[in-house]
Amino acid sequence: MKNLTSVIQTLKVLLLGLLMLSLSSMSFATELTMFYPVAVGGPLTKLVDKLVLEFEAENPDISVKAIYSGNYSDTMTKAMTSLKGGNPPHLSVILSTEIFTLIDNDAILAFDDLVTSAEDKQWLDSFYPALMENSRTGGKTWSIPFQRSTIVMYYNKDAFRKAGLDTDKPPATWEELVEMGKKLVIKDDAGKVTQWGLEIPSTGYPYWMFGALSKQNSEVLMNNAGTETYFDNPGVVQALEFWKDLGQKQQIMPEGTIEWGTLRTDFLEQKTAIMWHTTGNLTAVKTNATFDFGVAMLPAKKERGTPTGGGNFYIFKKTTPEERAAALKFVKWMTQPVLTAQWSIGTGYLGTRADAYETDELKTYIKDFPAAAVARDQLKYATAELSVHENGRVYKILNDAIQAALTNAKTPEEALKDAQKQAERILKRYR
Repeated sequence: MKNLTSVIQTLKVLLLGLLMLSLSSMSFATELTMFYPVAVGGPLTKLVDKLVLEFEAENPDISVKAIYSGNYSDTMTKAMTSLKGGNPPHLSVILSTEIFTLIDNDAILAFDDLVTSAEDKQWLDSFYPALMENSRTGGKTWSIPFQRSTIVMYYNKDAFRKAGLDTDKPPATWEELVEMGKKLVIKDDAGKVTQWGLEIPSTGYPYWMFGALSKQNSEVLMNNAGTETYFDNPGVVQALEFWKDLGQKQQIMPEGTIEWGTLRTDFLEQKTAIMWHTTGNLTAVKTNATFDFGVAMLPAKKERGTPTGGGNFYIFKKTTPEERAAALKFVKWMTQPVLTAQWSIGTGYLGTRADAYETDELKTYIKDFPAAAVARDQLKYATAELSVHENGRVYKILNDAIQAALTNAKTPEEALKDAQKQAERILKRYR
């Protein structure tokens, strides 16, 4: 009995030692907190959780806690609140356009100051140049493209067939958009529209859609330094007039504003034959559409055009050297070609680097589903998304102006002239 007691005592000591060793090794792990936006197209949390677990399995000395923080605006607000409270996340996926606001608040680190090897520097140059326009300023790279998109045109091929339209020739110009849109409108016996020809969302991110219309009319909304806006340029005003006319004059889409959050449902329920929306909805539309659909580049007035969009990885400044190294390792791991391909397939977002499209996975996927290549091919016509200092204030000014024009509160010219004056007052101090 005495020997048994001794053995039990020895086992207890061994178990306690193993427990202490385990706890000790856990305390040495670098723990990262990441804010992540979830209010975007598609169920992303499961995919993000899966990737985080795979990273932790390959890197047992690093743990990553993903905190799902609402939509992009919510995530930016929470990041800034945490920053002011002295406890920011170590890294976050935030809109690429928040670059100036984050720099102005001394919140983030430039990746150029973190990378050390030639391989790391080559990695910084591996992403599509159009996606880097919102990632770089002042000669430095401040964020890394990840959840990126362009606006694309989804169209119901079954509706095209019923209207006598060629399903392989979606509208390529503004003129064709109006012409086909009229043929796609369906009304019931009482004259009520049951299917619109087109819907372009004007809540949520109206400035983004407006960036597309402006670029199609050979206009951009701001300079590269984020210190000037061009809201009242004649071509920009003309773009807003066209947007308004689509509902009020051409009557191919509803008058007034159209909700960002419900537009995908409208399309899937065949309440509209065409919608302009993020390529981030591609996988969700592919999964849920009960009809034959196509995806095309946006049409042109003077040229084709879309702004890029979506979120980038940022590393926050209030971090230890070990945390910075771990965060950089995680971002590099998440953006490697194979995982970039898997992310694009799983979500519908762009593959952010050309070599992702050379992987077997994405090659096979595009061969079977060519629509997945549209956003990538459209990058040659893309411009930077609206991004300036004090971004949130300027966004609200422009969004309010767009909605005022669409709801007849102001003419497009009045709305944009007022918006330009307000933006000018905000931005002049940054020049």
